[in-house]
This record gives sequence, C-alpha cells and structure tokens, in this order.
Amino acid sequence: MIDERDWESIHLASWLHDCGKITTPEYVVDKATKLETVYDRIHEVRTRFEVLRRDAELVYWRGIANGEDAATLQQALDEENRRLDEDFAFVADCNIGSEYMAPERLARLDAIAKRSWLRTFDDRIGLSQDELSRKEATPAPMLPVEEDLLSDRPDHQIARGEARTDQADNPWGFKLDVPRLLYNRGELYNLSIGRGTLTAEERFKINDHIVQTIVMLSELPLPKHLKQVPEIAGGHHEKMDGSGYPKRLKRDEMSVVARIMAIADIFEALTAVDRPYKKGKTISEALKIMSFMCKDQHIDPDLFRLFLESGVYRRYAERYLLPWQLDDPDIASFLPDR
Repeated sequence: MIDERDWESIHLASWLHDCGKITTPEYVVDKATKLETVYDRIHEVRTRFEVLRRDAELVYWRGIANGEDAATLQQALDEENRRLDEDFAFVADCNIGSEYMAPERLARLDAIAKRSWLRTFDDRIGLSQDELSRKEATPAPMLPVEEDLLSDRPDHQIARGEARTDQADNPWGFKLDVPRLLYNRGELYNLSIGRGTLTAEERFKINDHIVQTIVMLSELPLPKHLKQVPEIAGGHHEKMDGSGYPKRLKRDEMSVVARIMAIADIFEALTAVDRPYKKGKTISEALKIMSFMCKDQHIDPDLFRLFLESGVYRRYAERYLLPWQLDDPDIASFLPDR
C-alpha cells in the first residue's frame, strides 16, 4: 500500500523528475531540423546555392561577351538553374528529417555535397576564441579556395571533456555508451541522420538529463521518508527488458512507483503540443504507441492495464489536452495480454 509519506515522495519526484534538463542546452532539446544549432544552418547552405546560381549567370554572360551561341548558353543556364532548384529543395527536405534517409537518398546527398563553390573571404576573422581554436587545428588554405558545398570539417567536431558520470566505475551505477565527441556539427553528418533530427552525440546529451537528475537529487540531504525520491525520479527512462537508461535496470530491479512514473512520463510526452520538433498525439495515437511499447517490454504491462482500465489517462486528457486530441479510443484493443 502507498501511504501518505509515499505520496509525498511521489509528488516531489514528479516535480523533480526532469530537473537535470537545466544542464541541457535548449537548442539541443528543441532541435527541430538537422542543421539547427542556436540557429538553422540551412540558411548558410542556401547562400552557397545562391553563389552557384550567380556563377552560372556569370558563365552565361561571359559566353555572350565572347560571341558564343546565345541559345546554347541559355539552355545550359536553364538546366543549371533547374538542377540547383531541385538539389536545394532536396537538401532542405533532408533537413526537416521527416523521411527516412534510405541509401539512394544518402547517395544523392553525397553527390550534392561534392559540388564545389568558391570562397574568397577569410573564414577565421570575427570568430570567438573557442571557434577560432578549432579552426586553427588545421592550416588555413590560400584564398580563393574551392570548398565542398556541404562539408564535415575538423572544426565541426567539439571534444568531450572528462566526466565522472561517464566512467564505468561511477558511484551511481550508470551504464552508458558514451560517444567520442560532445557534438559533431558536420553538415553532411547531420543531414545524413537516418531518422529524426538528432545525432548520436545530441541524443546522448538529451539522455544525460536523467543522469544529472539522479546526481543532483542524490546530493540532497533528504529526510529518511524521502530517500526514494532519486530512484522514483530517475527511473522513467528505464525499460522492463533492461535496454533503457541510465542504469539499464530490468522490471524487477525497479520499484512499482518508478514504473508508474515511466508510463505517466511517456503519455505526457506523446500528447504534449508545445514541442517544436513534433506534433502532439491524440489519445488514441498515444495509447497505440504505448501498447506497442508494452509488447516490446519497454513499459510494465500490468501497470499499463491499470492505467487504461482506471481511466486516469482520460481524466488527465480532459484537464490538459486540446479538444482535437480528445478522441474516443477503443481501450480493449490496447490492453496487454494477461
């Protein structure tokens, strides 16, 4: 049975379960396109395409000045402009991350990336000391210089510092697959993301919020009856089959309340409409996804059944969701097998 003191732990853990997100850059949490950092770098890419268009027009007018056939030159210009339009539209579509990057899409992206443009200005002036130090790791080329239309440069790679939480013998029991870099902002690397908009490095950074939550809460001088708060708050990304994070706990290694927190967190996340990187789900859509998660042993089947049969999802939805999300799901179709 859950007594009054247990409810106090649950209440406090609910409010603090994502407190570690204060350490996660907002532009990573809200990354809505593949090239987005503190701004969307698709604008830089578009400018390079504009340069190529001006270059094509220069070729045309130089040909006219040299007495070449105007019709042939116009045909070549029209063809190049059409190709540029199509290629930029494709790159822009890749940036959205709405479509799986199949091998043929990756091959086309790679071919576009290898097109060159002419840079005539120094790209090492007007920079922060941090960015300049990354640039200076490689020799500066002589100007003007031809560069790939899309590039993965050494200065796109941001090194990871040492962290106690990353170590295998960390005192919290974290079991993490730590990427080599803190961030990799390579343009081709980011545009090649298979699904969604996050790189492996950014996904790790987002997942790190739960690590920081546990570390923070473990350091608090909590009274005895609240000692379970870090475990409750820190378990909502664990999975019943042990494939979750940050400790890879299995069902029998988690408290009932921590498993409840996971279900509540998932339903809230799926139906939230304030996330710039996704659209909120209807009740039916959210429950369907959660039913698959149940079959995949990601959430507790007994507690998910209770979540459905108790109607708590409906009470939450009627209070917090928008009218268009309030459909009438067939609960029986989502119930896990006994």
